[in-house]
Amino acid sequence: MKYINKRLTIEKVNFQRVANKFGTPFYCYSFSKLKENINKFKNNFRSFSPLICFAVKSNTNVNLIKEIKKFGLGADVVSLGELMIALKAGIKPNKIVFSGVGKTSSELNFAINKKILLINAESLSEIMEINKIAKLKNKKVRVGVRFNPNTDAKTLNQISTGKKENKFGVNKNTFHKIVEFCKNSKNLDLKCLSVHIGSQILDHKPYGKMLKAVSYILDKTNHQFEFIDLGGGMGINYSDKNKTLNYKKYNTAINNFLKKHKVRIIFEPGRSIIGNTGMLISKVVYIKDSGRKKFIILDAAMNDLMRPALYGAFHRILPVIKSSKISNKTCEFVGPICESTDKFITLKKFQKLKEKDLIAICDVGAYGMSLSSNYNLRPKLIELLINGSKINVIRKRQKHTEII
Repeated sequence: MKYINKRLTIEKVNFQRVANKFGTPFYCYSFSKLKENINKFKNNFRSFSPLICFAVKSNTNVNLIKEIKKFGLGADVVSLGELMIALKAGIKPNKIVFSGVGKTSSELNFAINKKILLINAESLSEIMEINKIAKLKNKKVRVGVRFNPNTDAKTLNQISTGKKENKFGVNKNTFHKIVEFCKNSKNLDLKCLSVHIGSQILDHKPYGKMLKAVSYILDKTNHQFEFIDLGGGMGINYSDKNKTLNYKKYNTAINNFLKKHKVRIIFEPGRSIIGNTGMLISKVVYIKDSGRKKFIILDAAMNDLMRPALYGAFHRILPVIKSSKISNKTCEFVGPICESTDKFITLKKFQKLKEKDLIAICDVGAYGMSLSSNYNLRPKLIELLINGSKINVIRKRQKHTEII
């Protein structure tokens, strides 16, 4: 993404042209950036060739998942819907891992019938439920168990998942109980130890602590696992102030781990694959001067991009047409929804805008559209995939008649 003749472009297409054709607001994604991210991720860990399962929760667009599948990636899913969309995208069952703390009996039944690679259980109760279903079907089911390593990921509390106070995974005592239960079952094949400590992680050190905790529990467990699922959580640079994750040091820590433990690594990246590929383009509907600041009222809202309201997450905003004229007042970018939290960002400096101007909200490929809703009965947005000069509609704009 760059400015050409003061117009913001994605690949070979300028956003003004896209807006003129499709209207606003809209999501769009860069195919070349998606390809670059996947290849970078593979290269970062090429020394041990992990199974890479894209975290479908980060972006559930079936057409994007189809593109991701072409690069050989599998899928990490956490619901029946995500499992169905992964299969619909053509991902083979033997590359699908089913995670999540609350899988229902019907979801487990479906997963078992589809013969997916792994069901990662998160409690003794869940393992017992899988065993019961497998016994009724007279099948042997491949399972994993998610271990809680009590590791602080140094990220937002809302997206930290590896501490003992979090709902995810099991402690050491329960882990050993599950291992023994699986050994005594004719219907369970315990293949995997799974961990996942959080999201938007930018420091490699928590991963090192996580690996030490996993190594310790493996040493205390008389069982040979085929896979260690290290989850995902690798962060991206949302602002110039963010540091980036040191993949080289994380890779070194994993290689040291693999010298001792002969297993295959599974990753579940989402944000690091899709996050910086996406933009949300919105139009300025009104500008309201309140004296101290200007409210820049957009046609996009918190139902379209929930992260700022939900987490206080930061997303850069750029003008689609660049100007050297700077506003002398603080600008607060807001949506039209009847909530004070319907706010994207407040900036002390931004170029002067006028009504009907376009702005771009950056790095919304992950947990953007997948967290969107019909709140205030607002239709969901159109999604576009840009490949060079080609503009492909990968999800149509929802109509009011489809939700009313």
